[in-house]
Amino acid sequence: MQQLQREPQERRRTARVLAQASAAELADLWREWPDRPEVEYVRGPESGLVMVQARTGGTGDRFHLGEATATRATVAVRSADDEAIGTAYVLGSHPEHAALAAIFDGLLGSVQANRVREEVIAVLEQRQNARDAERRADARSTVVDFFTVARENDSNDEEDDE
Repeated sequence: MQQLQREPQERRRTARVLAQASAAELADLWREWPDRPEVEYVRGPESGLVMVQARTGGTGDRFHLGEATATRATVAVRSADDEAIGTAYVLGSHPEHAALAAIFDGLLGSVQANRVREEVIAVLEQRQNARDAERRADARSTVVDFFTVARENDSNDEEDDE
């Protein structure tokens, strides 16, 4: 079994995109995927708890924030001339999501890697960026400029005191 090597940054990026995609998006992409490889579950999908850490002020000391449910899956994807292993972790108890993300992760380690990058990762990443931009715009529309409010109310109130 010859697994294609991937750069750690690329692997993190694709894992993030697959984990942040919805299970329905991944299911639609998998349903439309021609010449699907044989999929064998190596581990899972199984749910468990992970410890969530945070940093004080975002950059300070680490502390344990609490526990979160996560689901992981590891699959072997096999085609006539290729075999690869894929692994995925998703937040929450979503076995179908973890399994589909692991399948696409496995395909990223196979001869179909370029096709997965173009038809799955790029499409999902574009959708996620559009959703994020929309959320930022919605959040930005609710921002109050307190400096302006303070300046408008900064009149000479000495007359009111008399």
